[in-house]
Amino acid sequence: MQRQRPKQPAIREDRSRAASGVGKVHNSKEASNDRGAKGPKFKGNAGRSQSAEIDMSLTTPPSVRELQVALYVKAKAKPAYRFYALYDKICRQDVLMWAWGCCRANGGSAGVDGESFAKIEARGVEGWLEELTQELRTKTYRPQAVRRVNIPKGDGKTRPLGIPTIKDRVAQTAAVIVLEAIFEADLMEEQYAYRPKRSGLGAVQEVHQLLNRGYKEVVDADLSSYFDTIPHHELMQSVARRVSDGAVLALVKRWLEMAVEEEDGKGNKQRSTVNKDKGRGTPQGAPISPLLANLYMRRFLLGWKTLGWEERLQARIVNYADDFVILCRGSAEQAKEVMEKMMQKLKLEVNQKKTRICRIPEESFDFLGYTLGTCYRAKTGKAYTGTKPSKKRVARLCEKISEMTRRQSCGRETEELVGELNRVLKGWGNYFRLGSVSQAYRSVDSHVCDRLRRWLSKKHQLNTSGHKRFSDQYLKERLGLFSLAGSTAYLPWAKT
Repeated sequence: MQRQRPKQPAIREDRSRAASGVGKVHNSKEASNDRGAKGPKFKGNAGRSQSAEIDMSLTTPPSVRELQVALYVKAKAKPAYRFYALYDKICRQDVLMWAWGCCRANGGSAGVDGESFAKIEARGVEGWLEELTQELRTKTYRPQAVRRVNIPKGDGKTRPLGIPTIKDRVAQTAAVIVLEAIFEADLMEEQYAYRPKRSGLGAVQEVHQLLNRGYKEVVDADLSSYFDTIPHHELMQSVARRVSDGAVLALVKRWLEMAVEEEDGKGNKQRSTVNKDKGRGTPQGAPISPLLANLYMRRFLLGWKTLGWEERLQARIVNYADDFVILCRGSAEQAKEVMEKMMQKLKLEVNQKKTRICRIPEESFDFLGYTLGTCYRAKTGKAYTGTKPSKKRVARLCEKISEMTRRQSCGRETEELVGELNRVLKGWGNYFRLGSVSQAYRSVDSHVCDRLRRWLSKKHQLNTSGHKRFSDQYLKERLGLFSLAGSTAYLPWAKT
């Protein structure tokens, strides 16, 4: 029987948009970050912020694209120019309609007002958008509180995620459509998060290349609650450096100071104004949050260069959201010391327990879900500096698969479960596809087959382990279970 090539998801790049240098719009769902990168799981206009994105029907309207390109070109040509007439562009019908489309594609649950996408669509989207447009134009729009939920992290702790109302999400996304085109012209080349033609995979590849170019001493840095501690005053200065439109600045300030609503564990809802009271923090999960986080991190990266530390210490930085590493040809100890002093001036806190110095090839470190360090070639045993999925990420995926195939789920249809498993496996493999992946793939495949086999045995009330009836071949060929290891033959980047 001839082996069928597994169907890969259609992928594309938004080439016309990337060519213009204008960024995508980002939002978030109430979900965990399976790809292993810190920080909220923000989505773009046609999928995740990755170098290749799953093909969807959304295409930026020509009028919106022309606006973004015009703003980007002007910002790039005039680095000191301050834009004074932007509020009217946020209120444009085509911009708000596109913002709605982006938010609708990203999905997500309702905010504190209980208004879902389905309810809005039942009422009529055009009428709903007209109401929002009028609120913005008459400047009577006021953001509502953010619903806060806690998302489990890999270390057993939780990460707070804010869920704004859909009205606030659309308004913020409209602002991002306009502002991101301007600030994309200023962001540093070291920044890989939430930007066109940049991704977590690109950041990992850049780190790998720097290691192979002799930057062997690494400061594996960690900031304590970066999104929650960004100081408002300094952040607003960064925004105002390019924006002089008072109405836009007022909008951004209100979003930073949005109240937070959360349950106390007993079903009671409580509201607080922590961000406003402390003057710190951007709400994780809000569409505008990643742009503001990138904008403030730019201060550190720009300072590192302009103060001469990159050249003096021969130290390069690679940054993704609140994650960054400093790769040095010189002294990593001195680079760490300078970084800590700069972060103190920026009113950010370095997590001393997690920040460490790593020397390659004697040691390894994890970055964005990958382990970078010494690997060994399967055929020759020769050592080389490479990348592979980290043990934590493999273990986390296996835990998720175990949860999906628990005994209590035996009432589900087999086809439904296999389809869900396949989506999880393909999504994981789409990100963890760099370097030495075969061992991790085989480990995951073995776990999936074992768990599905046990699930089928329980479902059919068998007293045996099910190895004969539900062999690996049966699971893959008859039930259509996706095999990560089987996909490497068609992935030119996957190595043994």
